[in-house]
Amino acid sequence: MEILLAIVVASAVIFFGALISMGNERQRRALDNLREQVFLWAVNDLQIKREKLARDVKVEHPLGWFKNVISKTCNLEGDFQLVEVFESPAVMVCTYSESGKNIILTPLSPDAIRRLAYKNHSRITKFADGNPLLTLPRNVAVKEVSVLNGGFLFDLELPLAWKGLTGRDVLHMDRLWVYALP
Repeated sequence: MEILLAIVVASAVIFFGALISMGNERQRRALDNLREQVFLWAVNDLQIKREKLARDVKVEHPLGWFKNVISKTCNLEGDFQLVEVFESPAVMVCTYSESGKNIILTPLSPDAIRRLAYKNHSRITKFADGNPLLTLPRNVAVKEVSVLNGGFLFDLELPLAWKGLTGRDVLHMDRLWVYALP
């Protein structure tokens, strides 16, 4: 009789444990769905806010805008000046007058620059053009600036600031690469 009672109690414990486990799994799935819904709501809320702000995006002082973005993302301070602009590929060469540090701003990633350099592999074309992207040293410090670290409306303000400084439109510019020359 005691063995039968022990088997019944053990079976009941296992059965209720299985029921609780199934309930926990159902709750976990419900929490995951709730978490996903909150995430989608937050993304949609940000998109609505961005659409409202996108209508009024202006960059009054492009040089000051670049200085603020670069100081925020690259920790470079000082008097920021535009030195030279290249059109193909799109490049701006800037300098900090106090430190004398030169930086190159471009929408091209390091991989795109490597592909471009291999395409124009002749040394004569590298130096004849004068574009500093084609002669970057290997130890150059690189920093990517995007919406994540450049600001809430970075991808909307960047083309406006670029056009304000260079006078040229750049299609689909949502990231900026900063190359700090040694």
